[in-house]
Amino acid sequence: MPITEAEIQRLITCTQMFMNHVHWVQQSFNLVPDNRHFGTCINYIDRQEYRDEFCRELVNTIPEWVYSQSKAAAVLNSLIAEGRSQQNAQTALTTMTFEKFRNSSTEKLLIQGQFGELLLFNFLQSFFKCIPLLRKMPITTSVEMERFGADAIHYKYENGKNLFYLGEAKTYSSKYQFNTAIGDAIESIIKTYKEHRKEIGRYVYDSFIDDTLIDIAKGYIHGTLKDVEVHLVSVITYCENKALDKNDEKQIKEDIIKIIEGRGKAVDKKLFDVIETGLHPRLNYIILPVWELDELLKHFQTLIGK
Repeated sequence: MPITEAEIQRLITCTQMFMNHVHWVQQSFNLVPDNRHFGTCINYIDRQEYRDEFCRELVNTIPEWVYSQSKAAAVLNSLIAEGRSQQNAQTALTTMTFEKFRNSSTEKLLIQGQFGELLLFNFLQSFFKCIPLLRKMPITTSVEMERFGADAIHYKYENGKNLFYLGEAKTYSSKYQFNTAIGDAIESIIKTYKEHRKEIGRYVYDSFIDDTLIDIAKGYIHGTLKDVEVHLVSVITYCENKALDKNDEKQIKEDIIKIIEGRGKAVDKKLFDVIETGLHPRLNYIILPVWELDELLKHFQTLIGK
């Protein structure tokens, strides 16, 4: 029996506390395909950007990135059975999840990759209501590279279809202009779409998924599922440098959305030629401009203790 839509909803991670610190708008942003993409930014309250809160709540989703609800409960019960109190066991569980997250990639990978992994985890569930199913195992990458993709496949069962969301999160350093960033991201997500089946052995399911999803994960890996539809999501975080006149909250948020619109309008439209027409309804971008991105990443790195 296929998993039900109600079961999918039950398994979605609670991302609300993090999303409280994200402002987002859905529109085309002058991009191709002409879909309702997501323009996002760190939230403002009055004239204050909630950067610290954004980072802290992003990091607070690490335990759920590491363990599904059922797996976390099993580990917690095991820790209590050792003779720990509830509070002590909860602290131990948190410590274990942070250690596992820090060790999820090689030391040669820069922090952008882990920042992107958490963004992808939160955005796919918040915007598309799909749950983590498979993740691509990390490989050693040159420390000289300043951009990294975080590959994951999320899943949703809806209207009799098995919907798979192939996601990438790319985080670009200050030297990359938006035109370069989106061109690289498009090329990467299309290449991943075309070639990810060849590398399916590098996609794994682990303690982050509920046992009810294991057969679905195996079915996708082995190509035995029916009524399958694959969607593409590219999360693009880039360093913005246009000055903001911070007069009031409404104006700040409107200006940030206008900046994303302007960036989209200025993109060389030839960059979109690699996208097959048949993929147009299935491709979405999530754009996140960040001012002083390097400083935000340093703060994130401090919070995860790496």
